[in-house]
Amino acid sequence: MDGAAVRATWWGHATVWLEDSGVRLLTDPLLGDRLAHLRRMRGPRPLLPGAPDAVLVSHLHADHLDVPSLRRIPADTTFVVPRGAAGLIHRRLGSHYSGNCVELAPGEETKIKDLRVRAVPAAHDGGRGPWSRLRGDALGFVVEGAVRTWFAGDTGLFDGMSELGPVDLALVPVGGWGPSLHPSQHLGPADGAEAVRRVGATEAIPIHYGTFWPVGMGRVRPHMFHSPGSDFVRAAEQLIPDVRAHLPAPGETVEIGAP
Repeated sequence: MDGAAVRATWWGHATVWLEDSGVRLLTDPLLGDRLAHLRRMRGPRPLLPGAPDAVLVSHLHADHLDVPSLRRIPADTTFVVPRGAAGLIHRRLGSHYSGNCVELAPGEETKIKDLRVRAVPAAHDGGRGPWSRLRGDALGFVVEGAVRTWFAGDTGLFDGMSELGPVDLALVPVGGWGPSLHPSQHLGPADGAEAVRRVGATEAIPIHYGTFWPVGMGRVRPHMFHSPGSDFVRAAEQLIPDVRAHLPAPGETVEIGAP
């Protein structure tokens, strides 16, 4: 890690604005207040400081590849997506968007200015949904610049996860939007800490919790909405005490490597 400022702003769910080496990346943008039966229940609507240099889309689920959110981003942005996703983007947004898609499979990589972006595996269903035949590999991404950042996307624990590291920063999912998450395809707070241990991160930010929740379910298992981030920090303190686990609120920025 060098002295360059690297900043990560968590905007809720899996949406992170990452600045590294003067390059601006946006992960899994979910920029509105509503998605089907889900509502933004915490934090402000994302207010981006400008156009990103690239958008990283981890998989095809609607809360990660959200077409209305992509429509708010300039079409000449680079969209790094799972192999097979460009066809969906072409049908929904047209060739001016799909023509700027870079499709990757696990192990493949691309350059975004001074950053190297490598697609890595994720243990998660890669389909668009039960109503769609469209499928693609669910991905995480390792971004190499002034620091090495692992954006996990959405994943469970899997064999070989330790081969992704070591990294300086882990953006790790620790919850979700529903009261029930399949443990083989999602990380809770304790498994999130274990994932950070496996990839050898020195700093971590919990994501993918405490933002969207089904309408009418605000009083149903509220701890599953509010608690995963703080539970992750406590789990990390026990399992990996040398790791600096941050707990930003939606819209807050963390400077990586800051004293």
